Amino acid sequence: MAKRIDLSSLSIFYGKFRAVDDVNMNIEPRSVTAFIGPSGCGKSTVLRSLNRMHELNHGHIEGKVLLDGIDIYASNVDPVSVRRTIGMVFQRPNPFPTMSIFDNVASGLRLNGMRDKKQITEQVEKSLQGANLWKEVKDRLNKPAAGLSGGQQQRLCIARATAVQPQVLLMDEPCSALDPISTLAIEDLIHNLKQQFTIVIVTHNMQQAARVSDSTAFFNIAGTGKPGKLIEMDATSRIFSTPSEKATEDYISGRFG
Repeated sequence: MAKRIDLSSLSIFYGKFRAVDDVNMNIEPRSVTAFIGPSGCGKSTVLRSLNRMHELNHGHIEGKVLLDGIDIYASNVDPVSVRRTIGMVFQRPNPFPTMSIFDNVASGLRLNGMRDKKQITEQVEKSLQGANLWKEVKDRLNKPAAGLSGGQQQRLCIARATAVQPQVLLMDEPCSALDPISTLAIEDLIHNLKQQFTIVIVTHNMQQAARVSDSTAFFNIAGTGKPGKLIEMDATSRIFSTPSEKATEDYISGRFG
């Protein structure tokens, strides 16, 4: 079952630098939430804090990130288990290039201890079907993933992320390296995936945020050398029609950022 995320007084640091300051938000299950804002405003940093990926770059937090009421930063919580529960798709497709299409999707399953070949095969097929990729690759599962197009590679990465059955899927500008046709394929996929997953997406594309998300959070920079701030979060329809803050309106209309 997809899970709810709650951020409470979340500040994120790299060393002594406060990258993001005092973020409070609720992300509903089985929904798509878009993070928008100018470069450097902290939206990707917040996204990575949701599964503790920022810790790989020596980041740390103050405040809380709760997944269905459980603090994912509690001392007894294993970061690796967090990343199994909260999967991530990155800006550029990053399949394992020398590994086959099949093994790319199966890799996480095997890493999690699945050994039954029939079970692995069934889960790989299910994940590729869920990523709208099965029909395109079913006859070349043993071919290297590097032979796929950019859009296919990104859908393969989504299949790989969903194969281990996370409850939350994070996407950091998943279409920025793709052509318009591949972008629309990923957007259609996001619509389908939210029936099963809670999805959070960072995007610089305002039209994309308007098309795919249920809620939108706008981040901005407080000033040079200052941390990023959450300016407002609301239903996407309202953010793009009648935002509460002038800074949001200016950004969406292209007058700023």
